[in-house]
Formats: sequence, C-alpha cells, structure tokens
Amino acid sequence: MRKLIVVGLAGWAAMLMQVSVVEAQGQGDVLNESPLAPIPQEMSYEEYRDMNRRLTVGLALKAIPVPGMLHFYAGDSKTGKRLLKTSLLGMASIVTGAILVGEGDFPSTDFEVMVLNAGDKDEERRYEKIPVRLEGEATHYRLRELKRDGDLGIGGPLIALGVAVIVYDFVYDFVHGVRVIEEKRDRVRFKYGQQLKLQMSMRGDRAAPSPGLALNYTF
Repeated sequence: MRKLIVVGLAGWAAMLMQVSVVEAQGQGDVLNESPLAPIPQEMSYEEYRDMNRRLTVGLALKAIPVPGMLHFYAGDSKTGKRLLKTSLLGMASIVTGAILVGEGDFPSTDFEVMVLNAGDKDEERRYEKIPVRLEGEATHYRLRELKRDGDLGIGGPLIALGVAVIVYDFVYDFVHGVRVIEEKRDRVRFKYGQQLKLQMSMRGDRAAPSPGLALNYTF
C-alpha cells in the first residue's frame, strides 16, 4: 500500500510540472486580444482587467493541477494562496500518513510455512504448505500465499484527511473561482453601464427632412 501511495504522489507531482496542452487547445486560441475600444477615463486598470477576464482562459488554466489557479487568474490572490497552502498541508498529511502506515505481520497458520526473501520487509513472501496427497513417503503440497495483515493505525486517517483537503481545494477553486470572475466582470459592467446615455436626435436634409435615430453613448 505504501508503494501505491508513493507512486500516486509521484504522479501528482509530475502533473504539477506540466500543462495539459490538449485541454488548452480545446479552448481555441485563448490569447486572442479583444478589439480596441474607447475606455472611460475614470476606469482603473484593475477594473479593465476584471471586465475582460474570460472564463475560457480560466478553465484552460485549470489544466494545471494546482489548487488556486482559477483564483489567481480572477485577481483573488489571497484566496489562491490560501488554497495553495492548504493543499500543501494536505500533501504533507498524506506523506506523513504513508510513513506511519504499518505493513502488519503475517498471520499464523497450522501448516508448514515456506519463506522467500526472508528478512526483506518489502520483498519477503510466505506460503503455507497445504498437503493435498501422499504418494508412498512423498507428500505433495499446495502453496497458498499468506498476506500481511493491514495495519493502518493513525496513518490511515491522516491519508484520508489529506486527500479530502486536496479534493475540497480543487472543487472550491473551480466553483468559487468561476463565481468571482463573473461577479467582478458584472460589477464593472453594471457600474459603467449605468453611465450610458441614449440620445434621440432628429436629423434630416433641409430639402427633404426625415426623422432619424442616432445612438450616442458616453462613459
């Protein structure tokens, strides 16, 4: 079990070092710039960034298996750092639990036992020799492997706690991160959308006046 935990941690760590290109390509060219448009003088740079943040870019960043990435993109670095720290604590809990997990001992048996790799804690194998038939003075046996009794001890709860913390961080980063992006974007659009002015004007030729509609907006 300890080997499985170590392999799993190594795989997760390897994923931290690379970005999934396949998922990013599925989102299209996320670096396409928005068309240049007039910007209100009173709009701050942070508000401009909030208004132009895209969910597609944020979801593409989720290809990086690090909790907090979506919050970092949303401009909420405080929450992003908190999620990153708690996920590291979860990793530490898993590693500590894996160290504390005991292999247990082999169960006792009434049959004769054959031992392979005696003394090697990781490679030692034991088989009980079960008699199946007797031919003259020769006894034939059937070998049945003896498995170590599992002994999770306090390591089991620590591993479960670490996994639960990391899963929660990923889910919270996705759900709350999307909401933060939408709320920030809507807040800026609502603020400056109220300043839009729709003006009706009549225009026409002197010789043949005709009514017309002109849309003029100012921030």
